[in-house]
Amino acid sequence: MLIYKFGGSSVKNAEGIRNISEIIYNQKNKLVVVISALGCTTNALEQLVKLTWDKLPGFERAFEKIKKFHFDLLKELDGKEKRPEVEKRLSLYFHELEFLMKGKPGNDFDRYYDQIVSQGELWSTTIVHAYLEGLGVASKWVDAREMIFTDDHFRSARVHWEKTEEAVKKRLNFSDARVYITQGFIGRTKNNLSTTLGREGSDFTAAILGNILETEKVVIWKDVPGVLNGDPKAMPDPVLLPEITYQEAIELAYFGARVIHPKTIKPLQNKKIPLFVKSFYQPQGGGTSIKEENKPVEKTPTFIFKEKQLLISISPWDFSFVIDQSLGSIFTLLNKHKVKVNLIQNSAISISVCVDENDRKLPGLLADLKNNYKTYYNKDVRLITVRHYTEEAIQRVMMGDEVLIEQRTRSTVHFVVRKRAKF
Repeated sequence: MLIYKFGGSSVKNAEGIRNISEIIYNQKNKLVVVISALGCTTNALEQLVKLTWDKLPGFERAFEKIKKFHFDLLKELDGKEKRPEVEKRLSLYFHELEFLMKGKPGNDFDRYYDQIVSQGELWSTTIVHAYLEGLGVASKWVDAREMIFTDDHFRSARVHWEKTEEAVKKRLNFSDARVYITQGFIGRTKNNLSTTLGREGSDFTAAILGNILETEKVVIWKDVPGVLNGDPKAMPDPVLLPEITYQEAIELAYFGARVIHPKTIKPLQNKKIPLFVKSFYQPQGGGTSIKEENKPVEKTPTFIFKEKQLLISISPWDFSFVIDQSLGSIFTLLNKHKVKVNLIQNSAISISVCVDENDRKLPGLLADLKNNYKTYYNKDVRLITVRHYTEEAIQRVMMGDEVLIEQRTRSTVHFVVRKRAKF
């Protein structure tokens, strides 16, 4: 039994859906398929949330654009026998969404966000499932919200493992199908509210299912050949890492590598289930294997770039030691505003933190900090991480940059820089 996960780039158009359907069709083992929202649908839904929450114009146009994209795609796939049935299901989804968005959003943005943004995966899996059935694949559509149970920490929900395990084993027992189609990224609370597991959380869903079902392996299908030593959009000629350890994958994900969601590895590592990252353009390619290794693995310098960072420098008004009294209260404020820290540097009387720019969370945090501390910040900085660095590797990404912070350990170096690196 295998778990396949396909991200939004794999189902961004009709050609992509046909391509992944062929991959699924050619796999004769029992299979659970986890699918993300189509293409840039999650981004579009996030924009829709912003428009309605902030009471900005353009909601109807944005809503109709998303709706039209899905119905046009369904027609292009040309499953005429199934189309009326699928169109009816999609129409119901969109009607419910429109009703929800025209109502009062409440006062909890993250809760409202999850009710809206979680819809994208329901639409995509409905379309893919219908297409697979048209190909003759004996598959069943399963609502992930009936299996993945979480707390109410909206936008980054924590899984209730015991209840989830019971539901997964009940719903995915292969007594009624060889292939199950379900959604990544989403779950639900005990009060039947939709939750999301964090951006790019479909990888985590695949790992949860893999752990519970004790699958042979989990395969994440991407638009790249596997795990590369750098983002091809940020640097030329990145090289494939054919195999890496669980520990290395966790480090790369933690520092911001976008190939794997940070929470993905641990559930698989716990049961020694290998993870493969492969290209849906080249399904026969080897990709990258991630597993526990007893033999030494070649340590290639790996580059991770986090754009649109904010560097905040904080110090007490009276020049007292920041670690004596202020450190705990500063992190209390960060936690209050749900701001994740990507890098920390402290001196005797100041602390600097590098965080993602966020126009919804940061204004409140900065206001609270300025009430209690001297607070300065640099906008639009870049965080560069080099794993297994060499001086040559550092020079490759640091030409011409103004370094604001540098941190080194034996295996990793971080730089907060003011302008974009050149190659």
